[in-house]
Amino acid sequence: MFTRPPGFTYKKDELHCDGVSINRLAKKFGTPLYVYSALAIRERYRTLERAFHHVRHTLCYSVKANSNLSILRLLAGMGAGFDIVSGGELERVRRAQKKALKKVVFSGVGKTADELRLALRNGILLFNVESEGELELLATCASELRKTANIALRVNPDVPAETHPYISTGLREHKFGVPIGNARELCRRAAEHKYLRVAGVSLHIGSQIGDVAPFHLAMERAVELVMQLLADGHNIRFIDAGGGLGISYNSAAPLDFTDQAHRYAEAITEPFLRMKKPFPHLLLEPGRSIIAPAGALVTRVLYLKRNGNKRFTIVDAAMNDLIRPSLYQARHEITPVTFTRARSERVQSDVAGPICESGDFLARDAMLPALTPGENLCIFDAGAYGMSLASNYNSRPRAAEVLVEGTRVRLIRRRETIKDLLQEEAACL
Repeated sequence: MFTRPPGFTYKKDELHCDGVSINRLAKKFGTPLYVYSALAIRERYRTLERAFHHVRHTLCYSVKANSNLSILRLLAGMGAGFDIVSGGELERVRRAQKKALKKVVFSGVGKTADELRLALRNGILLFNVESEGELELLATCASELRKTANIALRVNPDVPAETHPYISTGLREHKFGVPIGNARELCRRAAEHKYLRVAGVSLHIGSQIGDVAPFHLAMERAVELVMQLLADGHNIRFIDAGGGLGISYNSAAPLDFTDQAHRYAEAITEPFLRMKKPFPHLLLEPGRSIIAPAGALVTRVLYLKRNGNKRFTIVDAAMNDLIRPSLYQARHEITPVTFTRARSERVQSDVAGPICESGDFLARDAMLPALTPGENLCIFDAGAYGMSLASNYNSRPRAAEVLVEGTRVRLIRRRETIKDLLQEEAACL
């Protein structure tokens, strides 16, 4: 038996989120069910804040990691800014806390004219521009609205990072950013537009990165560019270091998050602090590192079966609820919600869902105690890229979400129904 502090611990052989029994939550709200610890979210956010206390900075939470309005509101109340990649995410921030719009950075390679206009009207902090075409379109939109846009050119520092290829973003063959060698010319062109203000440099090298050395190298290259841009006469007020700090999905190899956050901060700020004062304002875009360990997916065992020597535990959650194992070959730890010493003996089993795909699995060859149909399992570290990547494949309604703080429980997204799925199509019949 293991625990995943600070949000998920066993008490009298039963897993709890903060002060509430997971079995009680499953009984009340049904399964599959996403459960989040507000205390864990707060603690991880504060840990990052403390790590960067020695420089002016803003933590711009990456909305794509988990975009639930209640979670965004919780973070906004702590002073967070937000990193967005769509007009829909911008609207989520507006609904969570309107004044947080002043601390929004807009990233992404495919911003549309409508999205740019929406962001201009809402007075966001910074546009992370990722191409020459986007630069020209933003200039056009800003001119039409007579709104000045602060821009940071997102540069591609060509820094490799050890992570899954789908979430590596810092090499020249990736779609993100512009070659760092082209940045000065693009900034010169941007400065010619009346309603564009060159205000920063942005970079992002990938996600789920455990080694802090690539962050240091990328920041060294960004700082070198900033000094060149300052010499060119641009008023560079921001350096956006992106996000990407990884977590441990394995309780056998836990990470001390306080130590990890301080090593990450040192890697980023050491090159940054070599610059002449006044230093630019540092922007960071954490997502997974805050929300992933604070959330779990609860699922119910439906059937146990064997195909020859192969064991399967069939559960009511599926790849439409948590696609990371299928998409990224991710391994999430899974444990029974009720766990006694008598259940210490384990057997190997795939944990699979009801979807009609061989790729519908939540774990391959998981070591689990003997289980019985009807009991609940908890899938850890599912707070990031779980619900935000959920779908309705096989016409499956998406799960409910609850937020727990101490002994207080709030339903923050109701469970979808078949009626919800069909209503937009039924209206067209």
